[in-house]
Amino acid sequence: MNKVEKILSILKEQNLDGFYITKKSNVNYTTGYPDELAYAVICPQGQYVITDSRFTELAEISCPDYEIINWHFCDRSLPKAVAQVCEKAGIKRLGFEECFTTYDKYAELEQLLSSCGTTLVPTRNIIEELRYAKSEEEVANTRIACEIADKALEELVPYIRPGVSERELCARLEFSMKMHGAHDLGFETILISGAKTSLLHGKPGDKLVEKGDFVLVDFGAMYNGYISDITRTFVVGEPTEKQREIYELVRKGQETGLMNMGPGVHATKPDAEIRKIVSKYEEYYYSGMGHGVGLDLHEEPFLGINGTRTMLPGCVITMEPGIYIPGWGGVRIEDTVLITENGAEPLTHFPKDLMIL
Repeated sequence: MNKVEKILSILKEQNLDGFYITKKSNVNYTTGYPDELAYAVICPQGQYVITDSRFTELAEISCPDYEIINWHFCDRSLPKAVAQVCEKAGIKRLGFEECFTTYDKYAELEQLLSSCGTTLVPTRNIIEELRYAKSEEEVANTRIACEIADKALEELVPYIRPGVSERELCARLEFSMKMHGAHDLGFETILISGAKTSLLHGKPGDKLVEKGDFVLVDFGAMYNGYISDITRTFVVGEPTEKQREIYELVRKGQETGLMNMGPGVHATKPDAEIRKIVSKYEEYYYSGMGHGVGLDLHEEPFLGINGTRTMLPGCVITMEPGIYIPGWGGVRIEDTVLITENGAEPLTHFPKDLMIL
């Protein structure tokens, strides 16, 4: 059963005549359209991609099984284009992604549809559930994204030294990813040093790396839309006893987390086991230590104390425990991991023993 057939089956179960998809990654996943500003309507009568004049040619090439609707020909109105599809296809109950439809577009669309007897029905996670376990093709794209990240980090290491700015190191890393075939960055690179490493999502700036600094690098490559996510923490110059201690706790915690990933394992289990390792510094430990990754950087399952899902073969999930001490610094070690029938396979392979630069 292909993606459209699966969606149509879900629509039948939910008594819907059609489904309006607005989230960019869900449109990409469903239709194969690789860019921005496109929307889709799926119904038994046909499949439609709605975009504007800048992207219609790309949509025609990328989505040969879809009818392409140019909303510029509908008074430059996306809601009017959707209403036109509903009228053409006879859709009376249109499901929509309630988390990704803005209120102004919803209000305009509701007004247009009510006049022709069509009802908007809020839905959640229809496409996300299909994306939860990755296909072989999706895993293959993720593997390449991970290989690119590993190569780029290897090339960066010789440049991490006192006197080099975070911003320069970030630029070198991102250049390397592109040169190794990344189609884009997976997300905004985190490359920070010294006390700034306690900032979980710190931004690279003009700060120069100093002797004695931790340098934390959290980044990823995108390949065919799929994202890798890896973090390594280095130390420049001889580390202090406390730096060694905390690094080793995080390394052991990450190893323990990997050992507690696998099919049928609940999302709370790795966190519970990691807490036993980092108990001395538990107040500085962040419990959100893993998340699904694919077309989006953050997807289900989310690992941690508030996790609700069970891992399945095909899930791609990060394992990224860390200890972050304000004013002192932090350590995070992260890999992108594939859940298999037999366990967990890390897809990023850069070494994890403390690297002293």
